[in-house]
Amino acid sequence: MKHLILIVISFFSCTAQPERDESQINDNQIKHTARSVHHRDSLELIEFYRENASVENRSKSIGTVSNGKLENGKIVPFYGSNYTYFDRDSYLASRAFTSDVVKSIVLDTYDKLNTEYPNRKFYLMELSNREGGEIYPHRTHQNGLSVDFMMPKIRNDKPDYSLDTLGKQHYTLQFNDRGEYLQDTSIKVDFDLIAKHILLLNKEAKKWGYAIEKVIIKIEYKNNLFKTPNGKILEKSGIYLVKNLSPLINTIHDDHFHIDFKKVDS
Repeated sequence: MKHLILIVISFFSCTAQPERDESQINDNQIKHTARSVHHRDSLELIEFYRENASVENRSKSIGTVSNGKLENGKIVPFYGSNYTYFDRDSYLASRAFTSDVVKSIVLDTYDKLNTEYPNRKFYLMELSNREGGEIYPHRTHQNGLSVDFMMPKIRNDKPDYSLDTLGKQHYTLQFNDRGEYLQDTSIKVDFDLIAKHILLLNKEAKKWGYAIEKVIIKIEYKNNLFKTPNGKILEKSGIYLVKNLSPLINTIHDDHFHIDFKKVDS
């Protein structure tokens, strides 16, 4: 049964303000990469970012997350001071583009997390194609307003990153309903940190006239999520967490949480 699930997942898994200073992001990106990365792909990643970070016109999200496109999409840096994009091949395949506003929301939130959790590292997963549209195997992610975030994990109440460098295979990891990794139940989802991340994303989104439209996360996780200190705040926040998912989509969202943003009518 487990092998069947993995096979199925492999086919179907999932008021404007001035934009952030791209030249500063470039500098920080390159300095961080030079310090932290010592593999053959680092220069290729830097060059790819440089080639795609010069889009000057404002982004335009057209249509919906499940039937839309993106104009003037902006690429996120592969590395930041406290985060890394999860997969080299995905990045070089132009699957790390988003709208200018969502890019700022995501990066500003990582800045806030760096202040509150200075020794914690995070992994950003897939966003949208350069021009939006269908991005196999996701059903959404089409107009630059969808983002996947890898779930932070702990072992013995300490951060654990042992599963975080698997690249696209991370989408096929399996956790039980308590958020424990099936092959090693000492590795657990950090529900409190997930709740904090979601709260900060919504707070930063409001500064740009946006908000979280919905959060997709494994349905069985919600009780554990809402039991945590930050989860109790999240439960009362009004942020919508989906209430029902198909078995396949529910299974897929045991290793990452999905966010759709929306512009708030003024």
